[in-house]
Amino acid sequence: MYSVLINAVLSSYPDYDLLFESLSWPEESWPETERVEALTAFIEGLGPLLADSNSAQFTNAKRRCVQEKIESVIWTKCLPFLSKISAEAGEGARCRESTAAACKLMTVCVPLCNEEVWRRAVLAVLPSFQLSEEELPGPGRLTVEVSSEVLAALIPFLAADEALTLTTLSSALFSIRTLPDAMVSKVIVRILLTLLSCCSGVRLKSILKLILDDLCSWYSSDRTPVVTERTLLCLTALSDHLLNPHSLHSSSPSSSCEPDPRLSLQFWRMVQDGLIHRDSVSRKRALYLLKRCAALSEEEGLDCPLSPSEKDEILFKWVPNKSKVLREFWEDYALVMETLEENQVHVVRPVLNRIDTLIQTTVNDNQASDQGLFHPSWLLCVYQRMFHSENKSLMREGVCHLLELKVLHQSAFSLAFSQFIVGPFMDVLSETSLFHRSVGQSVGDCPELAVKLQVFMATFFSSLPSESRGCVLLQLIQQLSSKHWCAVPLLFLSQALSNLPSSPLLEISGLTALREVLRSTMITHQVLLRGAAQCFLLNSALCLTVVSAVTLDDVFSFLMHFRADESLCRGTQLWNQLCTWLLDHEGSFKPRIAAGDCTGTSTNKETVRAYVQGEILNYLRVPASTGQTERLPDFREADKLARAILLCVDMERSRAGAEISSDLDSLLSPLVDTLSRVSTNIYLPLRKSDKSLQLVLRLFQLGAMPNCQRVGAEQGDSVMVAMEKVIFKLVDPIRDFILRRLCGELQELFDVERAELYLCVLKQLVVMCSSAPEHRNTIQQNGFPKLITYGLTVLQEPSQQVPSVANQVSRAVTMASLAMVCSLMEEELIEMQSKTVTVLKSLNDYFYSPVSSSSQRREILGNINKRLLKPQIEDCSSDLEAQGLLQQDWGRIAANFMRDQWICLNFLIKAVGIPESVGIPKTSETLKAVLSCSVEALALLPSDLVLPVLTFMETVLPQLVHDEEALCVEAVTLSWELVQGLSTNAHDFWPALKGFISMAFHPKLLKLNHAQAPTLTAILKQIAMELMELSQSKSGVFGVLLQHCCHTWLPADRGSGEQADAAFSSVFSYINIVSEACVYGPVFRRDQRLVQDVQMYVERLGEKCAANVAVTSDSRDDQLPRTCVLAFLSRLDPSNLQHERLIEELVLDLLRKDNDISKSKVRYYSNSLQHRVKNRVWQTLLLLLPKLREEFVATLLKRVFEAGFCSNQASVKYLIEWMMILILFHYPQHMDSFWTCFNMDHEKTKTSVCTFLSVLVHFSVIIPHLKDKAVQLRKALDVILQSCFNHNFSVRLYALLALKRVWSLAENQAEEEADALGGLSSVVKACLNQAEAMQSTGNANKNWIRIQEHFFFGAFHPIRDYSVETILYTFPSLSELADDEWIPVWKFEKLSCFSESPPLPLRNPAPDLNQLQPGDWIQQDRSEQDKEERWAEVQKKITPWRLGIQEQEAELQLVPPQRAARLGKLHGALLVVASLIDKPTNLGGLCRTCEIFGASALVLDSLRHVGDKHFQSLSVSSELWLPLLEVKPVELTDFLQVKKSEGYCIVGVEQTANSHSLQDYQFPEKTLLLLGNEREGIPANLLQMLDVCVEIPQQGVIRSLNVHVSAALLIWEYTRQHLTSAEIDSKCK
Repeated sequence: MYSVLINAVLSSYPDYDLLFESLSWPEESWPETERVEALTAFIEGLGPLLADSNSAQFTNAKRRCVQEKIESVIWTKCLPFLSKISAEAGEGARCRESTAAACKLMTVCVPLCNEEVWRRAVLAVLPSFQLSEEELPGPGRLTVEVSSEVLAALIPFLAADEALTLTTLSSALFSIRTLPDAMVSKVIVRILLTLLSCCSGVRLKSILKLILDDLCSWYSSDRTPVVTERTLLCLTALSDHLLNPHSLHSSSPSSSCEPDPRLSLQFWRMVQDGLIHRDSVSRKRALYLLKRCAALSEEEGLDCPLSPSEKDEILFKWVPNKSKVLREFWEDYALVMETLEENQVHVVRPVLNRIDTLIQTTVNDNQASDQGLFHPSWLLCVYQRMFHSENKSLMREGVCHLLELKVLHQSAFSLAFSQFIVGPFMDVLSETSLFHRSVGQSVGDCPELAVKLQVFMATFFSSLPSESRGCVLLQLIQQLSSKHWCAVPLLFLSQALSNLPSSPLLEISGLTALREVLRSTMITHQVLLRGAAQCFLLNSALCLTVVSAVTLDDVFSFLMHFRADESLCRGTQLWNQLCTWLLDHEGSFKPRIAAGDCTGTSTNKETVRAYVQGEILNYLRVPASTGQTERLPDFREADKLARAILLCVDMERSRAGAEISSDLDSLLSPLVDTLSRVSTNIYLPLRKSDKSLQLVLRLFQLGAMPNCQRVGAEQGDSVMVAMEKVIFKLVDPIRDFILRRLCGELQELFDVERAELYLCVLKQLVVMCSSAPEHRNTIQQNGFPKLITYGLTVLQEPSQQVPSVANQVSRAVTMASLAMVCSLMEEELIEMQSKTVTVLKSLNDYFYSPVSSSSQRREILGNINKRLLKPQIEDCSSDLEAQGLLQQDWGRIAANFMRDQWICLNFLIKAVGIPESVGIPKTSETLKAVLSCSVEALALLPSDLVLPVLTFMETVLPQLVHDEEALCVEAVTLSWELVQGLSTNAHDFWPALKGFISMAFHPKLLKLNHAQAPTLTAILKQIAMELMELSQSKSGVFGVLLQHCCHTWLPADRGSGEQADAAFSSVFSYINIVSEACVYGPVFRRDQRLVQDVQMYVERLGEKCAANVAVTSDSRDDQLPRTCVLAFLSRLDPSNLQHERLIEELVLDLLRKDNDISKSKVRYYSNSLQHRVKNRVWQTLLLLLPKLREEFVATLLKRVFEAGFCSNQASVKYLIEWMMILILFHYPQHMDSFWTCFNMDHEKTKTSVCTFLSVLVHFSVIIPHLKDKAVQLRKALDVILQSCFNHNFSVRLYALLALKRVWSLAENQAEEEADALGGLSSVVKACLNQAEAMQSTGNANKNWIRIQEHFFFGAFHPIRDYSVETILYTFPSLSELADDEWIPVWKFEKLSCFSESPPLPLRNPAPDLNQLQPGDWIQQDRSEQDKEERWAEVQKKITPWRLGIQEQEAELQLVPPQRAARLGKLHGALLVVASLIDKPTNLGGLCRTCEIFGASALVLDSLRHVGDKHFQSLSVSSELWLPLLEVKPVELTDFLQVKKSEGYCIVGVEQTANSHSLQDYQFPEKTLLLLGNEREGIPANLLQMLDVCVEIPQQGVIRSLNVHVSAALLIWEYTRQHLTSAEIDSKCK
């Protein structure tokens, strides 16, 4: 139509200028698309006229004029319009339409102009592609989107200009590198593909080769993920051209003119990098290219490459005669890589065997030929893809698969894998979650992956070529130090290194790398794990070091980085192993180059002793004193030398005939010579004396063995005995020197840290002399009184207006000296002589001396909490180092000064007491004032220095609590806040916590009742609860509190009488602590549990791991509170009225806890917190049963029976049944109450009757104590026979087992009693015979055998097996409780306070139960509860059982709509009826869909489906949040009628003649969706009930959908419609 109209216009109206003017638009305007299209049509119509040279309408002049007009359209209309579009490129459809119209106009104009015009147009557009990603187009410049469209329009005209074609191609390739991601696809599709489609033949091939070479060059120069992503995008887009068999020569795929990417090494590296790319689209593209290449190679049937070069690495090879093997390999490879995209183990695991196939194919191929068809790097891509998986289980699967790779036993493969092992494999091993225990492993076992890692590392390095092992090991260690590792992976990797076969692999560079590991990766607060890793790393160094390549100095410098308090501790196996290693290699170490040796070589063999002697001389060789005060020498030098001396002496001690004393004397003679003159030689450089004292201190500190190693280690102590003999000779000069220096000579800033050294040495000398009676008085004499007297003089000096450095430093040193003396006296290391007592009283008077008569407390005790004033250095330029010390460390010096005051006060109040002061008439006033000062000190001191204040308050608080409760409350509250602030600082937290608990829960404070101190008792109870909460995240906190309280209430050396009863009485105020301890067990996060498991593993290594000896660990076991409280309960005496009262109150409280969980009416899952709490409750009740009065048991019986009616997990059920059996055994008079349980309402006893039938299985234990045995047997048979005909299979099974056991008892009765049962005899025998016959086949037979062999009905005997071990360890292990709920007996044996008694033995004397494994009989409890498959790998979206009881209880008592409302969810009016569906999988998925989209309810034919495991696997707990109704299929007609009357529209999914299409139908708000049966659809008898039939539009051949899928489509469409209408309504409002 356009052409006809245009021709008509042109023929009838020849004024073309006017037509041009009328169709054009103003330059600044935005023309309508129709106008642009009209101008395009007009110019297109002019084309034939201009081309016709014989046309009468056009003269040459007119033709030129028209062509100029057309050219002006390009420059004045098209390009400005396109610029305007670029400036406003955000308008969407409008911009796209306008761009297309303008480009069409240009394509019409360009052919009618000369060539120079389109060349200029192309050159005008190309600069737009030169912008970088950060730049924005300037005014008049086109955007990339617009430029791409313009070039795509102009490219067909470039065929004649090869140079411009290459320029365009170059710009496009450049833009791919620099443009934003969103633009790259545009350039590739619109420019490159258009350009290629316009070329053919040789030119096409040359352009393809240019593109391929450019991409490969870019990739080789910048191999980053971004480059990989873009090159793969480009190659995939061009794959039809690059990998087109029709365009390739049949003669050779390697022809020089053919751009074949298969011949490029860089191409295959791109593909491999793409396969492991983080972006899923890039992975998909890489796999696509790989499959295309394999398919093309098979189709061609030619060798690829044709003539491979030996120099170049070949990643892809194709040989026609191996086509089948190659095709199968790459098909399997593609299948594996595609399946790995699923990210779910249960989907991936079935194809993992294909990886084994790939590996075996590769191995066979490499063995058959020198140059294999399959490069090993393809296998590495598979593993790396698994390592990058988001699913941790899949990642773990990949790691385990690689660790078990037997192909690495071959040298060639191990070398090919080496860089992968050092790089990506090491990276993935840093993932902590890989080291969780596997299923079936117990707490304390080495994780399965760690065991495999040890074997793998040993095999891998043994398989490497010998010349490569050292290099690969060094790279691996350097990789370890390249980032910070978590404690767990580092531990197991270090252990794997320590298990490598002993061989010389590491030179000095290796030790340097290990040192970097120790420096950079030991940043963890898990001290035990850190120490264990150090032990393993040192073992690795000893096994793998090339001794001839390292000097002794290198070795001892390396040893400096192993901490004595964590790993390298004297007396451990590791220390002894190090001594043996030094002895074995003595003389083999690389000689040190002498100072004057210009050649750099030395052949002298150096012994350890010679090295140590030389080092001592070098250490004590110091320059002459300059007269200025210097900083204290670096302690690390003394540390290195002291360790070398001790190793040397211990090493030589193992030699036969070695004299330790003489050897040590000769070795330390330079040190002894220096120290003997330290107090008399005034010319001795201070630096030399300081270094000598540092060395002495470190020798004592490093030489001391841990306490656990001292027992029986007489030979080990002989070194320290010899050392002490040497030092005893030097006690006097050292003491005199230190006391002289402390008494007035230390007055510079650097002297503060020097004083710390002197005091540490002095304390060490006192400790040493106190252990030797003949030297005890040597150190004391008059020195300490003199030191106290001098200190008192300094403290009493008046304060200076401008504090000087000398004055403030003297005060700091003096207070530190006094604190040290007081602490030594408190430890009774210094005798309290009369002279000492006198000066101490003077010191006490100084502290408590009042100042003025003011009533302010700071003025009453003016000398407590005195602070150091920051001094001013007169000449700041004289000592910049001192100025820096003043700025950085003065705060810590001042804090230590105040802390030292409280150390003194703490000792003085115990040794001297509160002085009687004239200024303060009453002692109570003084106590109040000093307590106020202690509260002030808590506010002033840093949190890590408050321990002395807390200890002081422990003494003062009980004396003031009645008179000054408010002040005591303030003290306790502030102390607790400070302790909480330390919770992240493990070093200071635990001492502070113990100090706080001793203070706040002092026995005298615990005795207080609410009437005596209401506020304080309330605060203490609140703090106790907060301590329990803190223990949930910080293991061990509650154990500290509980141990203290139990010892307070019932001390081990308790007496009798009123005092003991008074101490015990306080337990009733804190009974919640006892009850919470009985059920205590924090629910840790998975990562916290892992750390605890690994710590347990390290502890089980015992002395083999030196960290267990070196690290002083408090007992922070999660089970300590329970073991501690159970030990406490075991010592209670029921004859004591107070003890009896506690037991009974505790039992009632525990039963309340159990009842609260049961009343929550929620299905609690196996090993959930609720399950564990209930289990702990009944374990405690069982243990307490022997201590209960008969009358009290009678009151409990009803509650015990009620617990049996509840839905319980199997482990809880066994304990309740055991409890019933024991009660009936000890108190048979309650048997009638037991029989009444069978007469309860049928609904209540529906399946819980199994609990009572289980008791009757053990009726043989009860009946000997019963009167009227025949009557009781008759009752038992009556209730059992009733249950034998129950509709529930589990109930029938239990009843038959009980019948079998009880009838055997009846048959054994006396003949006259048996006559009474004669009437039942035939019935019972018939039942049993029929039962045996019915149970003879199939699952029924299996269940019958299993229930009889189950431990509770087989090996278990309720009386014989009653023990702590059975209740707390055996039963949990046999009941499939998590192993962290098993409490082994040795934990009680470690507690000296556990009281074992005949009624309650600790260990089970019968071994039968301990030899059993958990049975596989599934209790009815389980089928009602979770029936959960072990799909640990599959991600669960909702796990409501993870919530704590307190959080969950309130929520789950609500009905589902209320629960959903609490979460802010809205329910619609859609009612989904699924009564005709019978497959649990469809119902489970449908339930999930209904819950997600807010249906009002789901109707099922039976609610029993909810308990089905297949239903639950798809519903993922959605049934908890969605109302479920039960309507049988036969009841549907009536149900639908009711719903019709309620206004519901009944909608069915069915194809009928009058069906509505889903996309056209509008759902009413009140809609009932009726779903048909999976096979038959909606029955004919219900079709007439439907108001509307809806069908789903389909395009495929198969004309049916799964019922769940169909329902989901309709539910979503209903939800979409009503969501949209709701949004519109809200906007209108």
